[in-house]
Amino acid sequence: MNAPSVTTRDPRSVGAAKAQNAHFDAPLKLKGGATLPSYDIAYETYGQLNAAKSNAVLVCHALNASHHVAGYYADDPQNIGWWDNLVGPGKALDTNRFFVIGTNYIGSCFGSTGPASINPATGKPWGADFPVVTVEDWVEAQRRLADKLGIERFAGVIGGSLGAMQALQWSLSYPDRIRHSIVIAAAPKLTP
Repeated sequence: MNAPSVTTRDPRSVGAAKAQNAHFDAPLKLKGGATLPSYDIAYETYGQLNAAKSNAVLVCHALNASHHVAGYYADDPQNIGWWDNLVGPGKALDTNRFFVIGTNYIGSCFGSTGPASINPATGKPWGADFPVVTVEDWVEAQRRLADKLGIERFAGVIGGSLGAMQALQWSLSYPDRIRHSIVIAAAPKLTP
């Protein structure tokens, strides 16, 4: 049986999404004291970045999600983004107005550098030796991605749960780099 068409599924879908990868050679000093000598961030974008680069909205995911925020993959049409009901033409994060970016944070298992990645020092997967990463580390990596994309200031940063903690951290670390922060169901910090 064929998968339903995008129109059947949701006429306001962003359509086929394409995962992208940004590589960073500059070391990332982590809050816990370790350093990632280089790293990758998996991300997806939806909509068009305007000429002023002022319409970008960063969507931060919770613990069990990824950068696949909206749409579907052409080779796997049943794999629909976790916030597809909120991102797309005419939806809350209207891709006719906003350039929406979903990133996968470092340490995750969905494409960004994490425990399954190769440790350049050993040539083997990091595994349990992957350094501890914090919300502050994720936000710093996201800031570097924004710089790479030429985005000086986000129109907004939004997330739920652990994603909302990232939105809060953006407000604390880079208040001049965001216009709005939308925090949904978050605590102000993680504790051991």
